[in-house]
Amino acid sequence: MVVEDVREPIPDVGEALVAVRACGICGSDLHTLRHADAMLALSGMGGLDNPFDPDADFVMGHEFCGEVLELGADTDGVAIKPGDLVVSMPMAFAPHGLELLGFSNRYYGAFAERMQLTAGMCLPVPNGLDPRIAAMTEPVAVAVHAVAKSRIAQGEGALVLGAGPIGLALIAALRAVGIEQIVASDFSPRRRALATAMGATAVVDPAIETAMDGWIRAAGGATPVVFEAIGLPGILDDICRSVPPNTRVTVVGVCMEPDTFLPLVAIAKELQFQFVIYYDPAEFAGTLRQLAEGEIDASPLVTGTVGIDGVPDAFTVLGRPEEHAKVIVVPGEGPAITPV
Repeated sequence: MVVEDVREPIPDVGEALVAVRACGICGSDLHTLRHADAMLALSGMGGLDNPFDPDADFVMGHEFCGEVLELGADTDGVAIKPGDLVVSMPMAFAPHGLELLGFSNRYYGAFAERMQLTAGMCLPVPNGLDPRIAAMTEPVAVAVHAVAKSRIAQGEGALVLGAGPIGLALIAALRAVGIEQIVASDFSPRRRALATAMGATAVVDPAIETAMDGWIRAAGGATPVVFEAIGLPGILDDICRSVPPNTRVTVVGVCMEPDTFLPLVAIAKELQFQFVIYYDPAEFAGTLRQLAEGEIDASPLVTGTVGIDGVPDAFTVLGRPEEHAKVIVVPGEGPAITPV
């Protein structure tokens, strides 16, 4: 990973040139640095025809908010203008096909001062929302989508395994739909404290008790809806063995390695597994509105900011969960992480 000067982006037909104001460092960015080839292979298995070449240069960053500087040709009628703060789903519709921003050799991701966006996909940021919080639209939308897919209803409780950024966002999204009993499990004392700040009603240290024992202690005997937000081998097997029959499990954590579990256990208990990824356009726009109107408070997620020069060091720091949860890249800031 290097920091260097690159060519100035120029908005093409239907595009907007934006100055990046904030961009979150995502767990998938950390995965890409180490497992880019595997991620490309997995996207192909999932049916996505991605022209991305991980051996060529590319600029990461897909959780962003930017200020519109200029609009390209054929952008009459779009809902944005120069000077607007905008967010966008991290993709560009180019003549040659779809490009995933942050995983593209043609388009810069948002760990840059400027980037090109498809103008028609840009959403103005309402209510004077802080760009650092607006940049959280993308990861929080992942959580909003996962909660919707889980079909959790008021009166049910949730057990969230893992209090990293997505686990924390899940807690906020669960609170937003009226779930009153939310138990979060994580080894990190700081992450457990952040889970409480995001709205968890109880936290569990799995070094002391299992997540299910912690759930029973905090919530009694009702069966929880489980959200897996860890993404490591062995977690699914542990879930199968520990949860009660008829449990619904929503898998949000992205495991990049082969994994195994004993299907007979899941069959005997009639467990339901729902695997999720991303969100749809309506969920993305709805998440921005919820953040802007205070229905979801993502501010506890953001624990630090850093300038572009500090991104390589920030990747290292984010491997230590006691130090930070979500670091926001803010062009123009210094190379050292500033706590928020």
